[in-house]
Amino acid sequence: MNKKISLLFLLTLSIFQQVISQTIFPLYPDSIPNSKPSVDEEVASFQNGVDIISKVSRPTITVYQPATNQANGTAVIIFPGGGYWIEAAVHEGSDVAKKFTEIGVTAFVVKYRIPNSTWMVNTEIGPLQDAQQAIKTVRENAAKWNINPGRIGVLGFSAGGHLAATTGTHFKKVLIPNANNTSLRPDFMILIYPVISFMPGIGHQGSAAQLIGNNATLEKKAEYSNELLVTAETPASFLVHSSNDDGVSPMNSIEFYNALIKNKVPAELHLYQSGGHGFGLYIKNSKELWMDRCKNWLLLNGWLNSNN
Repeated sequence: MNKKISLLFLLTLSIFQQVISQTIFPLYPDSIPNSKPSVDEEVASFQNGVDIISKVSRPTITVYQPATNQANGTAVIIFPGGGYWIEAAVHEGSDVAKKFTEIGVTAFVVKYRIPNSTWMVNTEIGPLQDAQQAIKTVRENAAKWNINPGRIGVLGFSAGGHLAATTGTHFKKVLIPNANNTSLRPDFMILIYPVISFMPGIGHQGSAAQLIGNNATLEKKAEYSNELLVTAETPASFLVHSSNDDGVSPMNSIEFYNALIKNKVPAELHLYQSGGHGFGLYIKNSKELWMDRCKNWLLLNGWLNSNN
């Protein structure tokens, strides 16, 4: 009986520790920039085996902290995908965050605004504002979460990958109040089957239409085509795509990788034979785990060393 009680106690303690390691709070402490007065219409649902959130107008950030004795000072800010229409909150969000805490990385999942003129003044900049605010928040509160402010990366899936990549190519274009001139540049990027381009031929037109409109000019599409905006200052990047992705062409990752190499930016690209689109942590019909490859890349670059 005592053994059963002890086991129950340990199980309860474990669950309790998991709960208290996650904290959710509004992304903006005061008013939300670029917003209109509106009713909160956010909807959470389960569709085709995926937990999704839609009609997001009140952005939040959720913190997932590793055990104190495992924390290494690195942080990753996660943007789930969904074509800028919805957000796949679990398999491209919380599940991934928990996996990163297992290797000592503090993870943050951002519920960013979905572009919509009902609650936004300028729909094209809303998600990037939220991404920049997330980077600013984590960097300015680094000491609170035992994070090295020079080891803060971003991770995005699909359209969330576009948002993550945009933070790494548009960081000089500050779209939020930033009185302290805090750097909005991520230190590294992890891009999983990302939308990179809006250009004809390889671009994901559904994401483009939702973010910048159906009638966007070629110039406007180029402004949000990240493969065209890479410089020597673009953060080091790790990319994953499947060759048979019929949702977002693998040419998105390939073109971005080529641009990184051309500009001598450290980069690693993993192209898998199959897997399709939207697989999250686990590549379909494969024993290969991209997270293992990502861990090795983080180790190679010193981001999993103890806090320094």
